[in-house]
This record gives sequence, C-alpha cells and structure tokens, in this order.
Amino acid sequence: MIGLHAIASYVPEGSISNYDRREQFGLTDEFIAAKLGVSKVSRMGAQEDTAALCVEAFRRLQRKRPVPAGEVDCLVVCTQNPDGHGIPHTSAVVHGEIGASERCAAFDVSLGCSGYVYGLSIALAFMQANGLRQGLLFTADPYSKIVDPDDKNTALLFGDAATVTLLRPDGPWLAREFLFGTRGKEGAALNNRAGRLEMNGRAVFNFSATAVPGQVAQLLERAGVAAGDVDLFLFHQGSRYIVDTLARRLALPAAKVPCNLAEQGNTVSSSIPLLFERYIDDPAVRRVLMSGFGVGLSWASCLLER
Repeated sequence: MIGLHAIASYVPEGSISNYDRREQFGLTDEFIAAKLGVSKVSRMGAQEDTAALCVEAFRRLQRKRPVPAGEVDCLVVCTQNPDGHGIPHTSAVVHGEIGASERCAAFDVSLGCSGYVYGLSIALAFMQANGLRQGLLFTADPYSKIVDPDDKNTALLFGDAATVTLLRPDGPWLAREFLFGTRGKEGAALNNRAGRLEMNGRAVFNFSATAVPGQVAQLLERAGVAAGDVDLFLFHQGSRYIVDTLARRLALPAAKVPCNLAEQGNTVSSSIPLLFERYIDDPAVRRVLMSGFGVGLSWASCLLER
C-alpha cells in the first residue's frame, strides 16, 4: 500500500497586514481576530509563479526527507491558477525544474479548496494501479493572481503558499475512507470573472456549514469510527469563523480542531497539508479526519490512520 510519508511547505515571506487595512475596509480588531482569524495574507514575490512555489516546497522536502528527483515516478500538481494559463501544464514545468526523469508521470488536477483530499485519492489510486512507488503531490493556488485588492470579501482572506506530500510504500499514514460531493448549480458563489475572483461569502458559508458536518458524520459511520476516536479534525482553513462553526456543529473539542490562518490566510488547496505538516510525525496522533470544501461548490473528506 502507498502511504503518506512526509509533507513540506513554502509560505512566501511577503505579506499584507489586515490590521493595516482596518480603515480601508472599516474593520475592527475583533472582526479580524474572531471572524477572519487572519492577521496577514502571504504574497509571493514578483518573480515567483505557481511552479516556483512548488519547486521551493520540494527544496524544503529535501531537507526533511532527501528524495532523488530521478526516482520520482509520479508528480501531481493541484492548482486552479497555473503558470502560463495552463500551457504547458504546471506539473511539467515543476518536473523540468527539479530534474525528474522522463519516465515520471506528471499531470495537473484543477480543484480548489477540496483539492488536497481529491488529489490524495487520485495520486494514491494512480500509483497503486500502475505499480508506481514514489510520488509527489503538490498544492499551489496563488490567488494573489486574481484577487482584487479592493474587494473586502477576498482580499482579506486569501494567501499564497505551496505544499508537497511524499507518497511511497513505507509511508506510515494510510488512507482508509474517502467521500466526495459536488453542488455545481451553486458554483457561481466562487468564480473567476474576467480575471478577478468573486465570492458570495454568505452563500459559501451556508454551504460549508451544512454540507460538511453531514459528510463528516457519514464518513465516520461508514468507517465504523466514533468521533471521540479521531485525534484531529483538519478542516479547510476558509476562515476562523467557519472552522469554529464546524467544530460546534459536530460537537468537537477545540483541542481537536486546530486553526492556523493567522500568518498566511486561506491558502486554498494548501490549507489542509499546511496543518497536517505540524502533526504528521507526532507519535501521539494516530487517526486524522480531513475535510476540504469551497470552489465548485465542492467538498471532500477522508480518514487517515497511522
């Protein structure tokens, strides 16, 4: 079985403080801390792009778990904001930059906030079906490319980051169950119109607060696992308020529902692996439930066990 072996991430040093924009958007400190949970949003440099973020995440993985690029069999990039409008595909750009071999499969997955869970399922199944032994799953969705800096609904929330997850047979974390959902008829709630991101925050919140708890409960029932036997619930970091709302609706203790929005914001498909990176090597953590939700409208949950 292919498992998750390690995660590395890259959050650019550039950032914009939400506290510096209080007057522009009519914000209070309480709103920034309790509702958004975002002190600042990370921003990639002028010379960086989606592939560059992925390459830097790979360099950081090399410091943790050295991976010869020539031994990588599969390279997947989850992004909806690719380099060059998607031609060539971003995974091919990353493939060339890190020096992977010509026998390495490389492809992109176009998904947003649910993308890490979808990406895990796709990459694990693809590797298992084709006898591949070493894979890299990247997430990178620099929304700074499409965020309107004067739009209160998006400019205060979205940050840039990238992660890479190493998948191989000795990976101690195995995926036990996956569940997926799509509500395409409501997809306009989060859309890219003429190169600018538009978000109906209320609609996205209502969707997340109703769809996600039901799917989480269904996943636990299907796996035959009680909520109390899950060590961590890693929810997509849409905002502090939505994470807190999901914890309340599922009656979960706050200690089991971590939040790490403050220093970078909502990093789309990277938000869950950024969280999991903190705990992946913690021997006290044995069972993790992940749930991503947003663009699509789409939601996906999975249960991982050490």
